[in-house]
Amino acid sequence: MIDYEVLRVIWWVLVGVLLIGFAITDGFDLGVGALLTLIGKTDDERRVMINTVGPHWDGNQVWFITAGGAIFAAWPMIYATAFSGFYLALALVLIALWMRPLGFDFRSKLEDKRWRTSWDWALFTSGFVPALIFGVAFGNLLLGVPFELDGNLKATYTGSFFGLLTPFALVAGLVSVAMILNHGATWLQMKTDSFIEVRARAVSVVLSLATVVLFILAGLWVAFGLDGFVVTSAVDTLATSNPLKKEVAVEAGAWMANYSKYPWMVVAPLLGIGAGLACAFFSKAGRGGWAFVSSALMMTGIILTAGFSMFPFLMPSTTMPVASLTVWDATSSEMTLKIMFGVACVFVPIVLSYTAYGFYVMRGRIKNSDLDSSHAIY
Repeated sequence: MIDYEVLRVIWWVLVGVLLIGFAITDGFDLGVGALLTLIGKTDDERRVMINTVGPHWDGNQVWFITAGGAIFAAWPMIYATAFSGFYLALALVLIALWMRPLGFDFRSKLEDKRWRTSWDWALFTSGFVPALIFGVAFGNLLLGVPFELDGNLKATYTGSFFGLLTPFALVAGLVSVAMILNHGATWLQMKTDSFIEVRARAVSVVLSLATVVLFILAGLWVAFGLDGFVVTSAVDTLATSNPLKKEVAVEAGAWMANYSKYPWMVVAPLLGIGAGLACAFFSKAGRGGWAFVSSALMMTGIILTAGFSMFPFLMPSTTMPVASLTVWDATSSEMTLKIMFGVACVFVPIVLSYTAYGFYVMRGRIKNSDLDSSHAIY
């Protein structure tokens, strides 16, 4: 039997896997949408770009929905606090994501140039805005979120929307934008030819190097310019969830403590930097497949770096540090985690399987000649 402590760590890992899966799968179609007006110069080129992600984007959304559902089931206090505090930001993400299916379906309905240009910018918004907000959200988790808990563990958010837009959070947002747009560019290298592929290669070289530079800058900022959080009291990892039964201190450089305790964690930032440099190299060399793999590994390293740095914190509080939510005190009951773990063991492999099968069936490049040869083309 798996005890409560191990279950809590398993769910921390599972939610991390779902977030990485979302970043890798949905990241390339968000990136393609954001690059639509930069790489696509003609109407046919933009249609080709749209149709590279056409068969995949809705299936990729499953990772986002599953991650949200997993957070709701495994960490209900995180779900409640985050969706209350980040309500406006999340609403903007959802509004932007609505633009994607609308743009795909309506863009080519009319021949009018202004009509299609308007939808092109809507698709740009659908890719750029979520990428930026997701990064800003992660940046604010590292900074700490202004919320407090009362005696009944009811969370009250004490910040504002514009309070989320701090300099460090914006740098984190730029890291996210650069890596997601780069992922879209590497996808276009694999799925297109001619001028689109050439432009995507050039864009990927710039964006992958920009991601590495911004990632290093953010890392140095975390190490030397941010206060982190640390639990200073003994932690009962098997106790019923209650965040108020611990003591938390805010200390300079605390986010780097895990790398001293567990030196193997350094593999995450090294992976992010090394894979980013490899992505630039493979893009320059015209090796689109390897560039895509390198981009996926870079994203994995960057996300793991944030997760390793914060562990066991999930959502630290700047207003009331003792109320900070951690892996040990923000989870559902042991029975809930066990049931959900069984569900995850069944359905996560299914999602992985049909995602892989979909990519296999839809392999190959989209060309201009394909635009008028299939009723399924956007």
